[in-house]
Amino acid sequence: MIDIMINGEGSDIVRIIILLTLISVAPFMLLMMTCFARIIIVFSFLRNALGLQQTPPNQVLIGLALFITFFIMAPVVDQINETAYQPYSEGQIETVEFLDRASVPLKEFMLKQTTLGEVELYKGLSSRTDLQNISPQELPMSVVVPAFITSELKRAFIIGFLLFVPFLIIDMVVASTLMSMGIIMLPPVMISLPFKIMLFVVVDGWSLLIKTLVMTYN
Repeated sequence: MIDIMINGEGSDIVRIIILLTLISVAPFMLLMMTCFARIIIVFSFLRNALGLQQTPPNQVLIGLALFITFFIMAPVVDQINETAYQPYSEGQIETVEFLDRASVPLKEFMLKQTTLGEVELYKGLSSRTDLQNISPQELPMSVVVPAFITSELKRAFIIGFLLFVPFLIIDMVVASTLMSMGIIMLPPVMISLPFKIMLFVVVDGWSLLIKTLVMTYN
């Protein structure tokens, strides 16, 4: 065992263990520490607003959300690679310093998307008294991550509400028209669905929605 550590193979084992650990928590990090949650929630709101149950399929929405997430998070990943992973792979820094450096760009991204009210909420709920007088950049991940995901949920629901408004108007107009004509046996959704799809296609809805989502992170 001593010979292994002397030959430097021990550090390789440690790196493999860290890599396997990161892979195991990667889904959690994707959901809680990136823009994936906001994007997939907005896509779900859109599908419900259109009145479509399984179109587009979940696999398509998740795949599209993943690639948009990779596109938005690319600068953060590049910064982590440059400031943390490359020095670590070359043996210039230790594991603890690698984790500290890697968390800095990620924390900056999350704090940029987190409202001050959410940060103050979790600072107040925390049992640690030393958090009250420090800047947001110095907060631990145990405070930054829940504040970030709460802000993401809030923004996703706001966008979802705005998506529902024009389609809800179409439903109301169609339902009122059918009632005025005395056609009460025909479900209004059957008539309004083609109009909602046509409206979404005419305004180039997918491009407009994706552009809006990406711009909210700039």
